[in-house]
Parts: sequence; C-alpha cells; structure tokens
Amino acid sequence: MSPSATASKAGLREARFPWMTVLLCLGCLVCSVLFAVLEPHQQRVVIEAVGANPSRLSELLAGVATSGWSVLFLSLFFHSSWLHLVGNLVYLWVFGLPVEGKTGPLGLAGVFFAGGALAHLVLGLQLPGFDGFVIGASGAVSAVVGACAGLFPTRRIGLFLPLGLVVESVQLPTLLVVGSWFLLQLLYALVDPTFGAMAWWTHLAGFVLGLVFALLARAVAAATAGRRRSWVSRD
Repeated sequence: MSPSATASKAGLREARFPWMTVLLCLGCLVCSVLFAVLEPHQQRVVIEAVGANPSRLSELLAGVATSGWSVLFLSLFFHSSWLHLVGNLVYLWVFGLPVEGKTGPLGLAGVFFAGGALAHLVLGLQLPGFDGFVIGASGAVSAVVGACAGLFPTRRIGLFLPLGLVVESVQLPTLLVVGSWFLLQLLYALVDPTFGAMAWWTHLAGFVLGLVFALLARAVAAATAGRRRSWVSRD
C-alpha cells in the first residue's frame, strides 16, 4: 500500500519534495535494520540505551530524575520486529506525505516527535512500576494519522492495493484509511490483551495530539484568511 497523487489532491500551494517524510522513514528503516543484525546481547544493550522505560519516565515526570528525556525521541527509530516496522512505515508514508505538504517539513516533524514523546509519557503514567523498555514509532505515527484526519477529513487518498496478481490504483476516503489504522490497533489489543490494551491508549494519545494540532492549524489558517479578506475589503 502506497500513496498515489496524494499531494496533488490535498489542495497544496506548490509541489514540494517530501524530504522530512523520506528522512523519518529512512531513519526508522536504517536504525531497525542495524538493530536487527546485532547479536542478542548487543540488542539488549541498545534497547537499554535508547528504549523508553516507563519506570524511569514516571520518575522524570515526578521530578525524581532529571536526565533521560532523550529516549522519548531516540526510541522512535528502533523496532523490535519487521511487522512492527513495516506497519509503521506504511502509515507514516501514506499519511506523512499530505501532512508535510500542508504543514511543511517542520510541521510534520513536530507532530511526529511530539506524538511519540506523548505516547511514551502516557506509558509512564499508566505503568509507573514497569521496568521493561519500549521502542517503536507507533505513537508518533498515530499523531501523523490524527493530523491527516483533521486536515483532510473529506479528501481521498490515492493508494496502490494488491488485488490478487494485479495491483490497482484506488482513491479511498481519508477517514476510511484512518479506520483501518484503528482496526489494526484493536487487533493488537485482542492479540495481546495486556500490553495491547496499554498500547491502545498510548497510540490514542498520539492520535488525539495530531488531531488537535490539525484543528488548531485549520483555525489559525481560517483566522489569517479572514484578516486578509478584511484588509482587502478596506482597501
């Protein structure tokens, strides 16, 4: 599944190369591949260095600890399984393109990192006694999905879908594709009732952050356009 002519459908002012989407996808891919080729004991060292530890995060939130905030962002680029990585890359690519086209590279980066950080912080609040380590960009990608839903609720996203031996190009409503993301999160919760239910709420936190960002961006854009029309009418 990949986007087709998404940018041209998004009402963008000009065509721009989506370098932030590409960089984020490459960052996740490269870090996860390098992680996968390590020996198990080396992987453990990496996870302990960059993984988000809920117990440690709860201490940071409580002010007991003061260092270690960097894992909120470093942990986003490492994934423990290929399924986890591919799922995140697909949704980041599909939804990242229109979000970056509308808000620019810094807007996409802000949503991605803020959503990922918030998801990990929610994890620290939910499981303050959990001493394991969490890696992956699911919370960050959830924020990008939420931002796209808020920015383009009535638009269609172009996708290439494998239908048997043929790959067809289809245009699907944004909210329908977002619904597939929600279904995937629900399946995670059903497969692993303990950790999946916890992940559901952290991903939902990222989604809500992205949605709020999009609604605020639209409100600011509408207010700015209104002021411009007012100035033109005065002239």
